Amino acid sequence: MEETEESNANRKCTPKGRSFRGRTNPHDNQLLQHSNPFRFSNQNQYQSCPALLPLPSPIPLQLTATPPLPQNQGCRSKTYLRKPSWKQNKPPRATSSETQVSVLTVLSGPPIQTAVEDTQRQASFPLRGEHGRKVMGATQTLVAARRPDSGGVEGPAISLLANHFLVQFDFLQRIFHYDVDISPNPSKEVARMIKRKLVEENSVELSGAHPAFDGRKNLYSPVEFQNDRLELFISLPIPTSKSLSPSAVLQAKNQQFKLFRINIKLVSKFDGKDLNSYLCKEGDDWIPLPQDYLHALDIVLRESPTEKCVAVGRSLYSSSMGGTKDIGGGAVGLRGFFQSLRPTQQGLALNVDFSVTAFHESIGVIPYLQKRVEFLRDLSQRKTRGLTGEERKEVEKALKNIRVFVRHRETVQRYRVHSLTEEITENLWFEDRDGKILRLVNYFKDHYGYDIQFRNLPCLQISRSKPCYLPMELCMICEGQKFLGKLSDDQTARILRMGCQRPRERKAIIDGVMRGAVGPTSGSQEREFKLHVSREMTRLNGRVLQPPKLKLGEGGLVRDLIPSRHDRQWNLLDSHVFEGTRIERWALISFGGTPDQKSNIPRFIIQLSQRCEQLGIFLSKNTIMSPQFEPIQLLNNVSLLESKLKKIHAAASNNLQLLICIMERKHKGYADLKRIAETSIGVVSQCCLYQNLGKLSSQFLANLALKINAKVGGCTVALYNSLPSQIPRLLRQDEPVIFMGADVTHPHPLDDFSPSIAAVVGSMNWPAANKYVSRMRSQTHRQEIIQDLSAMVGEILDEFYQQVSQLPKRIIFFRDGVSETQFYKVLQEELQAIRSACCRFPSYKPPITFAVVQKRHHTRLFRNESNRPPSSSSSSAGNQVLEENIPPGTVVDTVITHPREFDFYLCSHWGVKGTSRPTHYHILWDENEFTSDEVQKLVYSLCYTFVRCTKPVSLVPPAYYAHLAAYRGRLYLVERSEFTPFTTTTTTTTTTSCQLSRAAPPKITPLPKLSESVKKLMFYC
Repeated sequence: MEETEESNANRKCTPKGRSFRGRTNPHDNQLLQHSNPFRFSNQNQYQSCPALLPLPSPIPLQLTATPPLPQNQGCRSKTYLRKPSWKQNKPPRATSSETQVSVLTVLSGPPIQTAVEDTQRQASFPLRGEHGRKVMGATQTLVAARRPDSGGVEGPAISLLANHFLVQFDFLQRIFHYDVDISPNPSKEVARMIKRKLVEENSVELSGAHPAFDGRKNLYSPVEFQNDRLELFISLPIPTSKSLSPSAVLQAKNQQFKLFRINIKLVSKFDGKDLNSYLCKEGDDWIPLPQDYLHALDIVLRESPTEKCVAVGRSLYSSSMGGTKDIGGGAVGLRGFFQSLRPTQQGLALNVDFSVTAFHESIGVIPYLQKRVEFLRDLSQRKTRGLTGEERKEVEKALKNIRVFVRHRETVQRYRVHSLTEEITENLWFEDRDGKILRLVNYFKDHYGYDIQFRNLPCLQISRSKPCYLPMELCMICEGQKFLGKLSDDQTARILRMGCQRPRERKAIIDGVMRGAVGPTSGSQEREFKLHVSREMTRLNGRVLQPPKLKLGEGGLVRDLIPSRHDRQWNLLDSHVFEGTRIERWALISFGGTPDQKSNIPRFIIQLSQRCEQLGIFLSKNTIMSPQFEPIQLLNNVSLLESKLKKIHAAASNNLQLLICIMERKHKGYADLKRIAETSIGVVSQCCLYQNLGKLSSQFLANLALKINAKVGGCTVALYNSLPSQIPRLLRQDEPVIFMGADVTHPHPLDDFSPSIAAVVGSMNWPAANKYVSRMRSQTHRQEIIQDLSAMVGEILDEFYQQVSQLPKRIIFFRDGVSETQFYKVLQEELQAIRSACCRFPSYKPPITFAVVQKRHHTRLFRNESNRPPSSSSSSAGNQVLEENIPPGTVVDTVITHPREFDFYLCSHWGVKGTSRPTHYHILWDENEFTSDEVQKLVYSLCYTFVRCTKPVSLVPPAYYAHLAAYRGRLYLVERSEFTPFTTTTTTTTTTSCQLSRAAPPKITPLPKLSESVKKLMFYC
């Protein structure tokens, strides 16, 4: 049933009934009529507004202000000062003398602009949402952008289902929060064993409650325990810590019991009134989301699944969901589900999604290494084999931090591999508790009757600070350990196939989780805490935005095109790219390849040149020198590789436009090739594999041509109706706007040393806005905030001024790679940095819009065909529709979005495989004052301008380019950081404790500077 504007307007939440009012759908009443007789909060009694996903909690930003910047000229900021209860003539400036309950505090740097609400402008734009600061005394609280209207209206409606499940709660139900201190400190796994036994044996002390436990320190109960402080003791069959000594690691055959002391202390009591008020939009905008009750309910709903599944982050995995699948290399794929409780416009909702990840296979360490490491495949046939220095490093890398257990005696003790011993097992000795020196192999023979077979392999070292040895062949990999190593291409492909479910299949899996034996509703917590979790997905209406008209080239003439296919793709068979380039000086180099493969090179050059000509790109049929054929081993030698590339560049009088590189296979030398070409020589390069040169399909050649054209300075497509003509209220032809994107890539999870790489890109032409320059920096390991953002933005603004002859009148900034918990910290610091960059130019204070772009979320949208009238001929058609993904342009900005802040989901692409994942855009700051329709149209139009393909992409191009640039920056450091995490700490003796400790992270390695000849090009495409 479609929701009308009238029903939106009439919808409200009253403090008395604590329920939304609106039109009632009889089907919804059937679903909810059995719902709680007590006061459920946010009960969805109108299905015209289906349940939505909760978004990250809106946390007010607290600013310790230095003198505020003057107000923007020409555009009223959406940020304003909320008047305090007492009157004053001028808005006060924030000081650091007071602190508020809010989270963000700006301590340094130019202050974020403060603007007073202009009543005349306010009257002009009645749809503007609130985005401002609350002033209390000398403290300002900065609130993230509020939704400016009730949502967009453009585009025909589409009936959808979202994988959000409405959670109704009794807001008067109190929750008692207890702090749990367990001594000695156990692992999470053991802590849950203790909690289970605690509840079983101490029902009276716990008032008969079945509390929820987070596995660490927090216990939540629906009833109060007998005493505010409890001291209890639990005994579990776990070996004592003494069994970790060198002699006793493999000693006692008799199982010992370990005593744990549990101190429980009441921390707080709270109910859901504040959370209910927040969800009902009662009270001031600056009041933050009440996290305590929300967090407690999230733990409650995870209690039962956590007891039955393996928890990895917010996802839970179980072999009952389809078993395990061997993906090779000592890893298995396991199915599971993600769940998260979120505040949304419809109330609290549980976001549940299908998930797949890789785990270490639970087998012996020796067979594990045979699967994981190529050079040990025949280890079982060569038991006397030893390891070279490099092999030892690779084995240690494969086993580091993996938990193992021993199989020569019965024990539940688990050990974490810290390193390998320097000595082989044959030569290891240790001192027992009586001071007697024993040989390891003799000890096992005498005490366990076991003759160690692999004596030339090192032992596992399981302690940082003292020698504790375990022979590899007696160790098994523990179950339930997420595979943290980098998956190979084959492993990645197998995992992706496991998780690649078409919409109908994915929906069925999610519905099965909600009704299944391991899902969030499988335990008694729902009843104990007076919750009601819907088993039905949220029904809602989205809208489908119309594609923009595009501008292509046709023999020098402009041709317009509207992508009319269902997938919104277009082809260039009869058209040229919008701006083709001339490439007259280029070269080709080959690495490896068979004689037959090399014989295809002349044909490749001719056909590529012809395909470029068909697309309006000129690529000379003659290279500046004959193709260079080199062995692939050249990629292993950086100095020889650089020398060779410089000779090729010199042959073109140091004016080479393009270098095409053809490789026999993927090779790590690709990173050195890119770094040398773009920083040392100054030429853009395009790499491809010999295997793609066999058939030379028209599609392959066209894709190659588009990438080459973009890298050399051309562009594929432009918007026929420019952005100013699409959004005339805000944008003008003579007032240029810059679109910026930013991203940070972090090193691999097992890499504790390499720097993170930050990249910022900015558009350099207006109004086309389809060419971007980039800036990249290395920064502190795993630092998400872009540390040098001010300088990077300043450089891009300089470039923009050189290209356009004026500074941009507006800045629209898309930030990728930020999790919800970091939204406001990133906004606080990076908005300041952008302002600081603008301050470099006299009297330059452009309005800024700061949007976070998220692809890594778990909201999925499905077509809802349940309301279609049944007919004999429609069943197969209906099934076909359910198999299809939602169409490109589908946008959702109601029900599952944030209850107060300005966000929306946009699926701008067509999902060919699996289930489409819409991109989540969260506007955290908006001085440009976009309406919902305006910003959605802007983002969707930009998605058609990506230079590498002829279809709309899933991510707004500035963010996409920033991601590509950050990845390119990572390549520049690959050679220097490849084995750093393992060589610095593991080449140690087995007797010195200080050598076994982790080394401090090294100083940040700066990225090499880009050559001036490629700096302004999109070399990273």
